[in-house]
Amino acid sequence: MNIVYLGHSAFEIETTGKKILIDPFLVCSPNYKPDNITNIFVTHAHGDHLGSAIEISKSSGAPITAVYELANYCAKQGAKAIDTGLGAWIEYNWGRAAAVPAFHSSSTPDGVYGGCPCGFVFEIEGKTIYHAGDTSLSNEMKMIGEVYQPDTAMLPIGGKYTMDIEHAVKAAEWLGASEVIPMHYNTFDAIKVDINDFERQIREIGKIPMTMKID
Repeated sequence: MNIVYLGHSAFEIETTGKKILIDPFLVCSPNYKPDNITNIFVTHAHGDHLGSAIEISKSSGAPITAVYELANYCAKQGAKAIDTGLGAWIEYNWGRAAAVPAFHSSSTPDGVYGGCPCGFVFEIEGKTIYHAGDTSLSNEMKMIGEVYQPDTAMLPIGGKYTMDIEHAVKAAEWLGASEVIPMHYNTFDAIKVDINDFERQIREIGKIPMTMKID
């Protein structure tokens, strides 16, 4: 399995010849080519997460997995879509994924209600990866830690619209993940942080900060 960071909250995960895109807002990776994409996951409808998902789905045929309202919106725009609610596993030919609660808001760039925001838990090659989406710190992370036991957590740290560093460190404790990948920071002035401060605090709680360079 290979994880590529595409900036902001966007990632590509490649496994056994399959490519999974998460929240493909690609302004930080203008040269990225979404070739051979198998599945797309979108945590909520805001433009910096929906990103190019609809266009990539239409060109590649890869379905977008999202909560019911957002999946329906994507389908109406001509994309393929798999709708889901929170908490149920969906099986794929590379593993499985479940949408889990996130605390944020969700509307499309043209103002359509996007359903509830979510994060996703992925089981791939015997590893569990949690992508939190945009969220505040919440007790749901204790549940995610207990039930899903993630090995790796992708957490927003930029503050303003999501958790900040202090709250992300507490989330990492509750989740129990040994590896923490920061996201949703330094894209805009409003979410500027000192990444060295994040890394220091994560190490202080005995976990591994995995700050990824944008591909």
